[in-house]
Amino acid sequence: MRETQAAIQPDSQFQKAAEAILRAAQQAQAMPPLSGEYPQLSVDDAYRIQDLLAQARQQEGASFAGYKIGLTLRSAQLASNLTEPIHGRIMRGAVYDSGAWLSAAKFIRPHVEVELAFVMRRDITERDMSLDDIMAATEFIIPALEVVDHRMNSPRTISDTIADNSAFAAIVLSAQRFRPNDIDAAWIGATLSRNGLVEESGVSAVGMGHPGACVAWLANRLLEKGQSLRKGDIVMSGAFARSVSVAGGDNIHADYGPLGTIEVSFR
Repeated sequence: MRETQAAIQPDSQFQKAAEAILRAAQQAQAMPPLSGEYPQLSVDDAYRIQDLLAQARQQEGASFAGYKIGLTLRSAQLASNLTEPIHGRIMRGAVYDSGAWLSAAKFIRPHVEVELAFVMRRDITERDMSLDDIMAATEFIIPALEVVDHRMNSPRTISDTIADNSAFAAIVLSAQRFRPNDIDAAWIGATLSRNGLVEESGVSAVGMGHPGACVAWLANRLLEKGQSLRKGDIVMSGAFARSVSVAGGDNIHADYGPLGTIEVSFR
């Protein structure tokens, strides 16, 4: 008789899953996807594992600088059978300035994406935040790169990715800071080059029509979960061009036109 497929059970199995992801990240070695052992792993289960992963990192001394948003493109959501984006946490020790050198050995299969980072001017405690509300609550908008890295092998489900802190690895921030009223954040263009060759380009409006709309979604979603954005939080509003894979020896250059450039190298 065929055995019934395993379903992940709280809380010991959640904790075991979080510890496995943490080990994979620390060792920079991919693990089997959780969905292989637990085919019934749900999105809610995955966020619970992500929360336990965050707690485990805090117990080891890590602190958090904000949140990342993923799958802001409608086509990406449809491909993942979702109706909204996903989110993860940004670790403060993984925030770098433009010009940084990162060790490729710290990652498994890293990719780089162009994004805009929002820095919150105040705590967000009210529900039903709109785009205008979020822009008014934003201190700065910063051109930024996100390094994404999956700690699980393929084939992965979206629940695997969410549990894995939505594939967050690092961010690189431009030295430039812009007040929300000083730029048209919906129409920021960028090119992404690897070793001198332009490989991707995009415009910030592709994610929900405006990157601030992505941040508003996150603010409302967190409040539904009993969490919230806080003053000083960095929010990565989502990639607006396809990611570029990187390895040791690669130099990445992102050109945001009048908003400046970002450089990061991998060794």
